Amino acid sequence: MTNQEFCAQDVKVRAQMTPNPKALKFITNKTIKTEGKATFNSSADSEKHLLFYDLFLLDGVRQVYAFQNTITISHDGTVDLEDFKKDVSAILETRLPVHNPDFLTPEEEKSKTPKDRSNLSSEIQEIESIFDRTIRPGLQADGGDIEILNYENNILKIAYQGACGSCPSSMMGTLQAIEGILQNEFNPDIRVYPE
Repeated sequence: MTNQEFCAQDVKVRAQMTPNPKALKFITNKTIKTEGKATFNSSADSEKHLLFYDLFLLDGVRQVYAFQNTITISHDGTVDLEDFKKDVSAILETRLPVHNPDFLTPEEEKSKTPKDRSNLSSEIQEIESIFDRTIRPGLQADGGDIEILNYENNILKIAYQGACGSCPSSMMGTLQAIEGILQNEFNPDIRVYPE
C-alpha cells in the first residue's frame, strides 16, 4: 500500500517531547521521507510540498525537519503545547494521504544521487563513520541530526539539524559528548564548534 492508497482515518500520529523545549517530534505510521532527510525553514522553502507548507501556517513554527516516519517541528516557545499537538496531528492526518514520500529536497534535485562519502577526505569519512555509530542514533531518536561542515587543523565545524538546531543542551552537553567521543576514537587534539 502506498501513501496514496490510504485515508486520514488510517494515519496514526504520536507526539513526543524532545530534549529541546522548543521542539516537538511527531511519529507517524506512514512514511514522510522515503530516503534521506529534509529541513524546511519557511513556507517559501516548502511551497512545493503541501504537508510542510501547511505546517508553517501554524503560529510559532520556525522549522520543520522530516526523516523517515518522523517530523520534528521547532517553534518559537509561545505555542500552547496541547493545542499545537492537536493542530499538527490534524495536518498530518489530512495531508499524509496525498503526500509523496519520495520527494526530493532542492539539494537532492540538484545532485539526483544519494550523498556519496567516497569523495570526502579520509578524516571526514572516519568522523562520519564514528557519528553513524555513536552520535546520530541518539540525535535522530530525538528528532535531529548533525552535519559536518569542515575539518581543518584539528577543528571540526558542525551544524545541528532538526530539534538539535535550537536545543540548549546541544550547545553544551551534546557538544561535549561529541568532542569527547572524537577525542577518544579519532584525535585527542580535536575541537568541535557548532555553526
